[in-house]
Amino acid sequence: MQAQRHIVDIMAPPAKPRRFVFVLLDRFTMLSFASALESLRIANRMAGFDLYTWSLVGEGGDTVSCSAGTAFKLDSALPELTRDDTVMICGGIDVQQATSKPLLNWVRREARKGLKMAGLCTAGYTLARAGLLDGKKATIHWENQDSFSEEFQEVELTKSVFVIDGNRMTTAGGTSSIDLMLKIIADDHGEELANAVADQLIYSSIRTDQDTQRLSVPTRIGVRHPKLSQVIQMMEANIEEPISPSLLAKQVGMSTRQLERLFRRYLNRSPKRYYMELRLQKARNLLMQTDMSVINVALACGFASPSHFSKCYRSHYDTTPYRERGSHAARLSI
Repeated sequence: MQAQRHIVDIMAPPAKPRRFVFVLLDRFTMLSFASALESLRIANRMAGFDLYTWSLVGEGGDTVSCSAGTAFKLDSALPELTRDDTVMICGGIDVQQATSKPLLNWVRREARKGLKMAGLCTAGYTLARAGLLDGKKATIHWENQDSFSEEFQEVELTKSVFVIDGNRMTTAGGTSSIDLMLKIIADDHGEELANAVADQLIYSSIRTDQDTQRLSVPTRIGVRHPKLSQVIQMMEANIEEPISPSLLAKQVGMSTRQLERLFRRYLNRSPKRYYMELRLQKARNLLMQTDMSVINVALACGFASPSHFSKCYRSHYDTTPYRERGSHAARLSI
């Protein structure tokens, strides 16, 4: 409370609170949305007056469900906005389906007014589909990076937790919304208020746009072996044109046999098998998140022929790429 009094003492109410318009897409991620909204609420509480206001909108203007199934009542359908408003589009599961033509038309129309727009979690896809990220830096949840980079080659995709490029903002999802909002609060009203909000959120490590969204390779695989980590990083960076195990081994200064032993010891599989799993994982993401043909998916993941791709995919996932896509489409239509 002492910190709150101190902040109130040095702040004056704004002439007009800044308004945020949260556009909730079908099956949006609640954590990403709540992280942003709570940051604004706490900023108001710490200041002692309204620095920010907000409204919840969406297609239809009635209710919308998040990815956990909870329904949220909307304040209105997609409204007419002013240049001073800030739009926060909240995405989640199957953002491609949630990004409808009416939504895109509204986004483009309001963007022409020059207002600021953000895509939280997977909603960077929505901004990109609207053409609002062309020639700009952006980020999106790591699970959607493969499909995004294939579809929007004119966007400079990064692995940052959030990106601000002009009047366009994108986040990687989850708690990265907090980092973006703390940046906005600091720019609007100073670092002291932003730090006070972080303290209230028990958020002890504020990230910047220089921080990456995924855990380091050693943390992810649970193994802290520098050469193993280096090889895996090379594999992840070279999916479309796979590097041979012998060349990978040479790059880190060991023999092919030593590399084999290293993978067997720590990951219980051969380098070739591990690499194949990475490629198939990317292929599954592309099948589920894009309308790329199976042939193009195969090529993007380093397979020379559709038949070899299908054989490897079936061996790993116990279904064919065609059936995988068909079953996914059927689930979306339910």
